Amino acid sequence: MPISNYSMLKAKVVDSRFASGTNPHYQIKVVDDEKEYRIAVNVRSQDGSDLQYVLNSQWNHPIQDDLEQLELGLHGILSKPGGLALDYIRGNVVDPRLFITIPMNLPGPDNDLNEKLNHYIQRAMADESAILYSFGEPWGPENKRDKIFGFLPGAGIHNIHKNQGNNSNWANDDGVWQDGGLLFHFPEHNQWIAIFLRFQNQSWHTDDVTGHKIKVPTSGPPSDSIAVEPLNRDSLPTSDRPDGLIRIVAALVNDTNSPEKETVTLLNTSNGEVSLDGWMIADKHKNKMPLNGKLTRGSTITFPISPPVVFSNKGGIITLLDDQGLKVDGVSYTKSQARHPGWTIKF
Repeated sequence: MPISNYSMLKAKVVDSRFASGTNPHYQIKVVDDEKEYRIAVNVRSQDGSDLQYVLNSQWNHPIQDDLEQLELGLHGILSKPGGLALDYIRGNVVDPRLFITIPMNLPGPDNDLNEKLNHYIQRAMADESAILYSFGEPWGPENKRDKIFGFLPGAGIHNIHKNQGNNSNWANDDGVWQDGGLLFHFPEHNQWIAIFLRFQNQSWHTDDVTGHKIKVPTSGPPSDSIAVEPLNRDSLPTSDRPDGLIRIVAALVNDTNSPEKETVTLLNTSNGEVSLDGWMIADKHKNKMPLNGKLTRGSTITFPISPPVVFSNKGGIITLLDDQGLKVDGVSYTKSQARHPGWTIKF
């Protein structure tokens, strides 16, 4: 079953502790207007392997406006599209191509996950206006003091990482629209910083209902080989290969016509022709419209958007799915980016 009581904690940072060898979690103490909490962030897997992370210092996503409207404190989140829930795959919150493996501790400055987290935690502690949004699974309140910071009652949030595509040992935690993450908001600088984490043994592509790993055709050359033209679906070598094969590079989401004539533009980055027959474009509510035709190497094509797909002027996400229903690319845009009628947004 999925993790319990998927939630988001909005609070201010007041203290922290580096992870140690016996407790591979970076610990963060935060407060809202009344309560204290601890955020336990995995910085190494239980099997001893290093985590993978993405740090985006200019993160933009349509959920930002809704997050700002919430009061400080712990908020339960419905695990579904169109709301505040994070889903690394379906919510277009992070580019899978950007994940890098990083150790918990290394000699030297700013080269391990402890230090990467600590840099922004210290900045948040020094900025009275800074807010930290932590997504994951809550615990407590406990009838005892917190084991790290000593406040009473103990309470907090953990599983601040991807929560789907796990191996068999943790498959019971799988679910969609329940991923963890850390979002820092620095209002005085109009800056959002996102940190997303995943374990190396987690599959990228998962079942849309269960969040379990799904098998993807792996026939063809090794993942570091160059495909030869003509490129076809069967030649894709690994489950990660489909991501980014075709890119969403632009979209007109706020047209001047009535009714609006929205569009999306795709780019073929591969060295072969790709058939788009059976592929689909999806909006933030997972409404889908079919695509067709062929896209030659290095070329672009612009598709008009038709119902039920709608690109909201208040921000949204756009996802490209291949003929197997696998995500190939995904982008997001904010209300601010969509505020100029007739202008095309470049991704």
